[in-house]
Amino acid sequence: MPEQLEGSVAVARTVARCRPQVVCAYPITPQTHIVEGLSVLVREGSLAPCEFVNVESEFAALSVAIGASATGARTYTATASQGLLYMAEALYNASGLGLPIVMTVANRAIGAPINIWNDHSDSMSQRDCGWLQLFAEDNQQAVDLHVQAFRIAEELSVPVMVCMDGFVLTHAYEQVELPTQEQVDAFVPLYQPRQVLDPQAPITIGAMVGPEAFTEVRYLAHETQLRALEVIPRIGAEYAEVTGRPGGALVSAYNMTDADIVVVAMGSVLGTLKDTVDELAADGTQVGVVGITTYRPFPAAAVRAALADAARVVVLERAISPGVGGPLTADVRGALAGLSTEIVTVVAGLGGRAITRPSLRAMLLEAGRGALDLLTFLDLDLPQIQRAQLTGAGR
Repeated sequence: MPEQLEGSVAVARTVARCRPQVVCAYPITPQTHIVEGLSVLVREGSLAPCEFVNVESEFAALSVAIGASATGARTYTATASQGLLYMAEALYNASGLGLPIVMTVANRAIGAPINIWNDHSDSMSQRDCGWLQLFAEDNQQAVDLHVQAFRIAEELSVPVMVCMDGFVLTHAYEQVELPTQEQVDAFVPLYQPRQVLDPQAPITIGAMVGPEAFTEVRYLAHETQLRALEVIPRIGAEYAEVTGRPGGALVSAYNMTDADIVVVAMGSVLGTLKDTVDELAADGTQVGVVGITTYRPFPAAAVRAALADAARVVVLERAISPGVGGPLTADVRGALAGLSTEIVTVVAGLGGRAITRPSLRAMLLEAGRGALDLLTFLDLDLPQIQRAQLTGAGR
């Protein structure tokens, strides 16, 4: 039955229905409500057996998660922004050990300057750490992706990040339908770990590997990511059968019929984009939207197929690689290699700046005229830039 819930509460209740045995976290805005919600459920006894571990840092949170998962416990944590960076060393350890930890990343900008609002700088900075990354468009999809994440993680023995836009989704109240406990139990079976640390049969994990084997280890990690491109759609289809709602996919497409221009984006901005292209369609301008749900592994074949007929592609980025441009654009360019498609980048919404329909509409009309530069910053305050350049501020 649909309920009006804050995104964080919906995720906490959904994660609880996946029956994690260990939840460890350090609070950081804007993920705090998720782990607070889980702590209440553990304290009340409605999530049991489960140990909620209060730790002193994000690095400790993931370190506890690694230890718990290695001993055979279904394990969950959450973080954002600087907290994800503080985990960086442990992120590689978790993926390198093949531990099926599920983590929510409440996407938030990375400082300096300090900024607590939403963009994709945090998870994008860790795109090569070996974790799967799934991006939610809205809170319903955030709920559904978390259930699927536990299945995906445990089937592949690989950690999974579910990325949901901080504040825009985590603190937004939307009507969502949570899967029932019976549905989750049917979809997510009891965890059967592939490897378990046992004091009665001690082994070493994460030992040093020399040049003679390290390439092979990394190759196997790459191969596992590629296998996920087959596993994610299959598990999504099974989820749809259980719940009647669409399961996780690699990409989504909207309004693609007769669309010469297509916008590629991830996360909650997809909703605003769809509203904008609906307005443009009413005026006779056809613009398509392709949403990336699975960012790592990058679904190059699915992206190429979705964009094969587009004459012009606009990649809407919520992060910037200074000196290069957009990280998502690089992946899209790779997927379209050999095609004559024109690809431009628009950076928008950094640090939580609103991405509005009027701004998107104006930008897309410019794209239709071929008037966009290869790299555009949406709603850039040029007078502020000029003042900063005159005074030397920010350098």
